[in-house]
Order: sequence, then structure tokens, then C-alpha cells
Amino acid sequence: MKALVTGATGFIGGHVARALIARGFQVRGLARAGSPTDHLRPLDIEWVPGDLRDTDALKRAVAGCQILFHVAASYVFWTPDPKSVHETNVRGTRNMLEAARRAGVEKIVYTSTESTIGIRGRTLGNETQTSDLRNLAGHYKMSKLLAERLVLEFCDEGMPITIVNPTMPLGPGDIKPTPTGQVIVDFLAGRMPAYVNTGLNVVDVRDVAIGHLQALEHGRQGERYILGNTNLTLRDLLRSLETVTGIAAPTVRIPLPLALCAGYVDEFVRGTLLKRPPRIPLAAVKTARKFRHFDCSKAITELGFPQTPIEHALRDAVSWFTEGGYVEAKRHRPASA
Repeated sequence: MKALVTGATGFIGGHVARALIARGFQVRGLARAGSPTDHLRPLDIEWVPGDLRDTDALKRAVAGCQILFHVAASYVFWTPDPKSVHETNVRGTRNMLEAARRAGVEKIVYTSTESTIGIRGRTLGNETQTSDLRNLAGHYKMSKLLAERLVLEFCDEGMPITIVNPTMPLGPGDIKPTPTGQVIVDFLAGRMPAYVNTGLNVVDVRDVAIGHLQALEHGRQGERYILGNTNLTLRDLLRSLETVTGIAAPTVRIPLPLALCAGYVDEFVRGTLLKRPPRIPLAAVKTARKFRHFDCSKAITELGFPQTPIEHALRDAVSWFTEGGYVEAKRHRPASA
């Protein structure tokens, strides 16, 4: 059986491709021009050049595939061209699903995000709750909510789609790195002198890949499944990194209003004036105003989603970033396993 994986050159998509090959699937990957593929060279992946805005490329990519994992997305907290984020994440999703429908694809797994799950106060978010577009910070989150709504419309029309909502994936292979991986890189490089009081859910990226395959096998059409593991505060996460690396976690807590001011200044100076990515993306700071904690029991019960201890993902991520030259190796002292 042949599966098309969009975003196969990325963090989650690359691990989905690995998991599929390990299960005996033939894998085809959609790759934009210039996207790195060297880190996937040992894998038997048939590459098709193109992106989600190129309908002819999508037609070629999906031809002969029975399965589609639509993982690709523009995952950025800041960009000088917000329109491109919506074109990729919303219009690109429509293009991909229409191509899949014409090709007669038998099953689709769509990779959404935890950002589309609504949070009310300090309660745990679950699949019955949906975010309000007006309360989402940043074009990435808004575009992903619009894309998920679009996917559900295709489901209502009979498309066999299951939605997965990964939380904060950690582990090896975050080549870009994503905003998630950048937290670890900044910690290793000593660029996190302080923290804000916020909450997040973290998960091993390899479990997320397995969850995609479980959604293919056991997921129900039109259902959402949160692929997450451990609810932590940011302070908890940094303390775990301290245990893994031997680098002292920051002890200074910044009030959110002060962090917001810093974000506005940084985005104006680095983003608007210098046209460079801000070190303090405003969308990330605004997101920190809510504890993003989740109830992941639906995926565990219905899919059999694994719960690998998050310390494994942190150790492997630290080693991968260090060995890959993202930070100086001398900056950290890995704890013994």
C-alpha cells in the first residue's frame, strides 16, 4: 500500500514517514524546492517536487496512493508575509483534499494542532472544545483553525478523514528547528535567563508518529484525537532540561505584562525595522496567558496512543541538537541515563 506524506521533510512528517516504512508501506513525499532531505536519505522515499499551492504537483503526488497523511503546514510564530501562512495552511489544505478526492484516496489523516482545542480557565482541554478564532494569537494558529474547519466540511461531504491534534512534540530530527525545538536550543545556548508562568503539554515526537498510524487504523471519520502526554508548567520543563543537561534552569520569573511589552518592542525592532525573526514572538507570549493543559485519554483509549516518558524525548533532543551543531557541545553536560 502506498501513502503520500506531505511535510515529510519536516519534524513530525519525517517521523511519520519512518514509522510507515517500518510498517511496510511504500512512501511518497511531497517536497518543496530547496527543502532538505539529507537527514532522510537512508529511507526509501519517493520524492515528488512541489508545494501545496501547486495543484498540478499535488495531482502527481497523490496519483496511485491509497493513503494520505496531510502533515505539511507553515509552522511559524512570526513571518513578514502572513498571507503566505494562510495560503499554505488553508488554501493548500483545500487543494490537497480536492486532489485526494479526485484520486480516490481511501483514508486520510490530517495533522491539526492543539491550538484548535478550546481551553476554559484552568480546566483540561479535550476534543469537544474548539478555540474561538477571535482569541487566537498569530496567523499560524488562526490559519490552522480555519483549515480544521475546512477539513470537517470535507468530512461532512463523505471524505474519510481523521484529525489528530499533536501537542508540543519533542525529540530528535527537528531540523528547522520548529518553535518547540527552539525552546531547547535556546536553553542549551544560555538564551533563557528567565521564564513566564504558563502551562503546556509535551509529547515524544515518535509517539506522535505512531499516533498517526493508529489514527489510520482505528480513528473514526470526522473525529479529533489529541496526541499528547504530560502536562507541565514551563518551569517544570526547564527543570527537566536541567536534570538532563546539567545546565541550571532559570529561576527568575517574568510577569506576563512585562513579557508582552518586551514582545511588542522586539517585534517592532527586529521584525518591522530589521526584517528579522523576533527573539520574543508576540504570538508566543500571548499564547502563554493560558495554561495549555489537555486530557489525552480519548487517543489513549480509542487508538492505544503510547505514553513514553518525556525524559526520553528530552535526552534524545538534546543529543540531536548538540551533535547537529545547533549549540556548542561544551555548553551542556548530559545526565547519565
